[in-house]
Amino acid sequence: MNLEQQLLFEDAGDSAFGDLLKMLGVRVQPGWTDEFGEKLRAKSVDSKAYSPRVLSLFAGAGGLDIGFHDAGFTILEMVEIEQRFVQTLVKNTKPGHYLSGSHPICIDIREYEPSIDLQIDFIIGGPPCQTFSAAGRRAAGVRGTTDDRGTLFQEYVRILRQLKPKGFLFENVYGITGADGGDAWQEITAAFRSAGYEIEYRVLDSADFGVPQHRERMFIVGTRVGGFKFPRPTHGPDSKSKIPFYSAGLAVAKISRVSARERSVLGGRYGHLLEEIPPGLNYSYFTEEMGHPTPVFAWRSKFSDFLYKADPDRPVRTIKAQGGQYTGPFHWDSRPFTVEELKRLQTFPDAYEIVGNRQVAIHQIGNSVPPQIARVLAICIRQQIFADVSLPPMSILEPRETLGFRHRKRSLTDVYRRTASEAIKKQSGDSSRAARNPSSRTFYCDLVSGLVIRGSNLKQASFRVRQRILKTEWVFESELRPGHQIGSLCAEGGFEVVIVPTKVSGWALPVKRVRLIGRSTDERLLTLGWKAFERVVTDSNIRADLVQLCGYYQYVPAFVSNLILPQASQSWKWKALTAVHLGVSTREILTSNDIANRLEITVNRVTQFASWLKEMGYEVRNHSTNPQITNGSYLIPYAFPTLSTSSVQFRKTL
Repeated sequence: MNLEQQLLFEDAGDSAFGDLLKMLGVRVQPGWTDEFGEKLRAKSVDSKAYSPRVLSLFAGAGGLDIGFHDAGFTILEMVEIEQRFVQTLVKNTKPGHYLSGSHPICIDIREYEPSIDLQIDFIIGGPPCQTFSAAGRRAAGVRGTTDDRGTLFQEYVRILRQLKPKGFLFENVYGITGADGGDAWQEITAAFRSAGYEIEYRVLDSADFGVPQHRERMFIVGTRVGGFKFPRPTHGPDSKSKIPFYSAGLAVAKISRVSARERSVLGGRYGHLLEEIPPGLNYSYFTEEMGHPTPVFAWRSKFSDFLYKADPDRPVRTIKAQGGQYTGPFHWDSRPFTVEELKRLQTFPDAYEIVGNRQVAIHQIGNSVPPQIARVLAICIRQQIFADVSLPPMSILEPRETLGFRHRKRSLTDVYRRTASEAIKKQSGDSSRAARNPSSRTFYCDLVSGLVIRGSNLKQASFRVRQRILKTEWVFESELRPGHQIGSLCAEGGFEVVIVPTKVSGWALPVKRVRLIGRSTDERLLTLGWKAFERVVTDSNIRADLVQLCGYYQYVPAFVSNLILPQASQSWKWKALTAVHLGVSTREILTSNDIANRLEITVNRVTQFASWLKEMGYEVRNHSTNPQITNGSYLIPYAFPTLSTSSVQFRKTL
């Protein structure tokens, strides 16, 4: 659908939302949600209807507050712990600004005590969601209410008990229902009910309500008297009007403030790949499963927003609050979106100022509830809980009605495959990344931070590596201090690692096996062997790194390794390491006792062994690196060293 076809709501029919749009005289155009918010606010004020008083908890940058303000609520206080976010609230609550008259408070909610004369009709807010999020699940399983952040809902309930408003709205990620096997969800809902509220809840997709972004979130609405019914989608297939989704292309059109720096292409190790990715796809375009002739990544080995390029004809995927260099969405022109564009994609008003540098601004935007879905929810709350009749009654969902966004989401894989196939055909003549045959050579090097190979001359180098590329195997022989004669494999202190594919069909390498040979039990030689192997895999355009060759740790690995040691070299550490190479104690979260039993070491040596692994470049996670992991437990994702100096886990300590 082109821009002209989307400019009017003429096809809104007799739907409630269509009636509202016609009443307000709103046209679909770039940034139309700003006009909707302004005219909705004006209509609410002009109606002389009662303006319910609101307390905002976990206010963030004010996404929910904007929506409720525009729907005619009065935001009295806004509680937020993060000082950088409060600066945004302070800026926008000054006289003459968007939320003028509201009072931001920078405080930990656990220390917040409402004034005894504070009269509140409604409470809104959503506690930090990382402990329930997809990122939390991927990091170590959803920890839920066993994480300190997962218990903040109790503070929400405490304030409900104190102020006794007519109702509340609680927002969080949809993964909240699965935390702790569902126990956390039962605890949360029971707590709200015990405070005297009937609750209704639904997972909603923001794109269904006029946001140019697919963002699935759980909403709970509690009321003291009577039930609540959620609004029917205003856009998309589940809407009465069948108004098309608000596309990303239309949302960011006519934003001219894009500097030359912002228009520059993405740099770094993978930045050059973005140009080839078709709009709507991500890193998975460069996988074997998508049919790419020269795969770079393993299937599902990255987050879905890694190198994700937005499609201008569709809503974007969820904007993340925090991410790395390659975290999308990226513009279809293969550049990062500007902050002003991201505000449009989240439906923040152009006039609403996000204070802070780009990283801080994105953190605030990505943490927020999109104001447009907040507006629609707020209208329904005014109509059902506060009996407001100044606007046409919104179309509502019956409790047993289901929405189709999950089904549509699952069906997108086939769409992505077709898109990838068409793009690959167009680029079939490009062989710039075709796999190259490596060659045998001997080189001298050092390990930077113990993780990165750096070339060096004979006099300065600490190591020598002999790389032999044979017909059926690759061999990497390493030794400490170049110039020493290479002895036999079975010399005291030496080791060998034999790496073979796990599948009968083989792996991405053109050989049957890989051997890493070290001429002493200096652990640096083991790291060096793996890194030398990884460099050939990368330089030969076979895969981006060893993780991509092996596959993401939650799936069956593409290869297994066997560490062979002479009997005289088998100290307790090296003996335990031979088990790790075979996959023992890897790929799952285990307690210290479990690890000790499986590796046949004492419990008091587990922490020492984990630290030793990390020094060699193995990724090891525990409660200190990933709070979702229970204290005293560990996760070793891979049976080989994977860290680099740019790894997030490299900067974390056990």
